[in-house]
Amino acid sequence: MNRNKPRDISPLKDQSQTPSAHETEPKADALVDDERLFYMANLSPNCTGLPFVLWISSKSGATHDVRVWISQGPKYGPSEMISVAIRPEINVVGGGRIEDHDLDLLRSWIKINYDVIVGYWEGEIEYTERAIAALKSL
Repeated sequence: MNRNKPRDISPLKDQSQTPSAHETEPKADALVDDERLFYMANLSPNCTGLPFVLWISSKSGATHDVRVWISQGPKYGPSEMISVAIRPEINVVGGGRIEDHDLDLLRSWIKINYDVIVGYWEGEIEYTERAIAALKSL
């Protein structure tokens, strides 16, 4: 697998996309706004072992529970990101679609990094560099 090549993840635009993909309609609390994007750290495929860019953040006043976001590249805007809830189970909750295989990879990565993601979200890990240093790649 070429980890440097972006995968086919995309914002939901066409309702005729493949039925095997996990996709949702965007929800207001699932989307990322410009202000929220400021609090997010993007993690490259080299860091995570995933075939897409993963974003983590602290809670920073969010009204929803812990989320991660994915995009095809590091310079994507809020409307081009896919929102994934990690509690109580890992599910796509807004913004687009992700293929089954990629969602399985994401689930595996979240499971091995769950404590770091939640700790960073809840402010127990106060510095981004400490969160990144504690993350494990697939």
